[in-house]
Amino acid sequence: MGDLDARGASSRRFPRAPESAARARRFVRAALGDAAPDLIDTAQLLVSELVTNVVLHARTEVEVAARVDDGTVHVRVSDRRPERGLVPHAYPPYAGTGQGLSLVAKLSSRRGVETGDADKTVWFELAPGGPPRRPADWDPVVVPDGATVTLLDVPAALYAAAQQHRHTLLHELALAVGAGPAPGVGPEDLAVALDMSHLLTASVTAALRLWPSEQALRSLPLSLPPGSGPAVRTLRAVLDRAEEGAREELLLTLPALPRQRLFHQWLFDQIVGQFAGSPPTAWTVVPGDQGTSPSELVAWDAGQVLASRVPTIAADERNRIIAANGPAADMLGWHADDLVGRPLTTLVPDHLRRRHVTAFTSLLLSGQPRILGRSVPLPALHRDGRLIPVRLFIQQQETADGRTVFVAQLSPRASVPGSGTLPSGRPRSLRQREPERPPARATGDPERDADRSALERLSLLADTAAALSNAPGLHEGLEQVGRILTERLADWCAVDLFTENAQVERMSITHRPSQGRRPEEYEGRLPPVSDAARGPLARALRGAGPLLLAEPPSAGPVTSALGAHFLGLLRTMGADSAVVAPLRARRQIIGALTVARRGRGTPFGEGDLPLVHDLVSSLALGVDNLRLHQETRNIAERLQRSLLPRLPEIGHLRLAARYAASSATAQVGGDWYDAFVLPGGDISMVIGDVSGHNLDAAIAMSQLRSMLRGIAVDRQEPPETVLRRLDLANHSLYHESTATCVYALLKGPEDGPWELVHSSAGHPPPLLIGADGDTRYLEGGAGLMLGVDPDLPRPRGRDAVPAHSTVLLYTDGLIERRGEHLDVALQRLRLHAGALAREPLDTLCDELLIGLGADGDDDIAVLALRPVPRR
Repeated sequence: MGDLDARGASSRRFPRAPESAARARRFVRAALGDAAPDLIDTAQLLVSELVTNVVLHARTEVEVAARVDDGTVHVRVSDRRPERGLVPHAYPPYAGTGQGLSLVAKLSSRRGVETGDADKTVWFELAPGGPPRRPADWDPVVVPDGATVTLLDVPAALYAAAQQHRHTLLHELALAVGAGPAPGVGPEDLAVALDMSHLLTASVTAALRLWPSEQALRSLPLSLPPGSGPAVRTLRAVLDRAEEGAREELLLTLPALPRQRLFHQWLFDQIVGQFAGSPPTAWTVVPGDQGTSPSELVAWDAGQVLASRVPTIAADERNRIIAANGPAADMLGWHADDLVGRPLTTLVPDHLRRRHVTAFTSLLLSGQPRILGRSVPLPALHRDGRLIPVRLFIQQQETADGRTVFVAQLSPRASVPGSGTLPSGRPRSLRQREPERPPARATGDPERDADRSALERLSLLADTAAALSNAPGLHEGLEQVGRILTERLADWCAVDLFTENAQVERMSITHRPSQGRRPEEYEGRLPPVSDAARGPLARALRGAGPLLLAEPPSAGPVTSALGAHFLGLLRTMGADSAVVAPLRARRQIIGALTVARRGRGTPFGEGDLPLVHDLVSSLALGVDNLRLHQETRNIAERLQRSLLPRLPEIGHLRLAARYAASSATAQVGGDWYDAFVLPGGDISMVIGDVSGHNLDAAIAMSQLRSMLRGIAVDRQEPPETVLRRLDLANHSLYHESTATCVYALLKGPEDGPWELVHSSAGHPPPLLIGADGDTRYLEGGAGLMLGVDPDLPRPRGRDAVPAHSTVLLYTDGLIERRGEHLDVALQRLRLHAGALAREPLDTLCDELLIGLGADGDDDIAVLALRPVPRR
């Protein structure tokens, strides 16, 4: 069974080979034959982890000793590299490596390490009944003396993720080399890379212990041997080859995400460069591509998603939904809790699921972020099977333990999520936040102090007004105002607004980061403003104030639920002084602002009331304007949607259409499409674009669309004649309205052949996409836009439409880019559409919007027709 050591334990030596872990497990089971079965199972697990560590990292033979004393199991695992100290990792359970010492620490009753001149021994004990006693512990990480390398602004979460991935890649590569030659990596280089990675981890771990765990960015002094430069270069080369193997799917581990690769490049450059005499460069100033920039580090906070009023869904690296808020669930017909845990493909239409999986896999394998940080129009799948047109804006966030989370904001196709904000308006970059500004100290010169005070006052009023006027929505604007106020005026603030049904809702509550968690119990709908309510918030909501609360809240009797709620907020958040002021707009009270300070150093006083009065006046005006703008947008959006037609169902034809508002400006515009069957059997296709991007353009579009339908159905004349009559009617009724339009008729029996007869009024030409991918523009029938000269004759174009080919009509928002020649744009559309020739029309239309319509500055309408003979 093995030899006996000095302690009377059975011992055995095993070679440096992967199979030694399995042989050591069998040896321990035999050596502990009299122990309790659960202790033997645990001992086998821990021995397997420790022997694997020796084989992979120490790379020496391993000696295992085991014995039982009075029911307690004693196990020792020794290697021949005493200079390599232990570096216990605090890796999360899902990490692919680094769990060995953590398991020993969690499952053993006692454990420790002994280091001699020729060997190092890790030992543990397992007592009956579990691990209650733990006087022994791992020795602190010891880093040998050496040269100092300084790493500036190291992001703790990103370092943890990069380190986990580095260890996992090297672990798999070591196993691959142990089983046979790994392409491109020799045993010598791998040994150097493993040693350097271990030394780097030990040095960073020791440095990190000097800093508070809650600090996101840290500057670390690392102690590394002076000759570490070549070893770091070898580690980089081995990791690059391992990444290639991961991308080629030769390893089980996925390649690193872009920001992790960029971080490792920076880390290695810093070590090599500083050894060569270069000064340190902070991580936060390293440039990066979209989706990889250091400035885009945002900490994942599920509470931000749940509190956001923007429909928001978050998914993890496994493509599983980990959070969804109420607005997103309502939009898609789910309960938020029912979405959590489901694959993200639950919300992706069938015809886009393959594309979604391909794109997500491509991100994980290649690291290329195709749609991250962009506003993309596409459909989402409702629970009842309907397609919901939305714009999708996706950003990456990182958990505290280094995982990546993908946070997606969804908005109805006619509205746009703020591309510069995350849920609850959080800035895309934590580095962009202004530092907290302490109150200016008096200089002793009354005139200078007065000038400074006036300047700061004007700056505060201007910045809060700008935050509201530049915000994409009310909630985002109020969150930005809250950040400004908590940086320059108060420790925390809250904005409460009346809703349409005279109830009060807390729209925003903001506090400084140092104050901890969000007070979720004081968010959302507030108790009603009853007749019995007499507290400061109730008085402000009735128009009194600004009210100064110069003392902390007392424990006196409370006469209303609203008063109790507000008192609880003050006590929870801490308020040694506060000001509560009403928001007035158009001679009505629309809400209230509360600003509060903690501590008695600089309390609010009577001198602050004029500033708060000016502040709420500006704030109320901005809130009212945003509400009016949102109301106008909603009306225009409903009008726009009411004008989008339902496409006819025709047995031998396939029809599909899409509409997407601009991602940058307009919420509603003049783009439209239409398709209908004429009494004679011809199929009419229409696409048009009225000049302008506002409600007037949408109204003009509806009038043109209705007139064209009436003329076409009543007259059943050739397209050029219908467009001429439309131009005459438009000129007579709406003298200043101009528009472009294509009117086309598909003629032919059900089984073909088919012919497209068409005329264009200044519109981009139709695109014919052959079933084989060949494409050509149908440029016949091109004429002047509507509203220029209705008396001029209009030309006609005639083109054959083969079976299974596609006729594509589109508006200029799909192709035009600022500063780009139109020929380049048309060629891009040809190439993109030709590659989609064999796809179903729904897929073709959505892929065109995703590929060409993201971040567009104009509205987009697309209409596609494909004849499919029945036989």
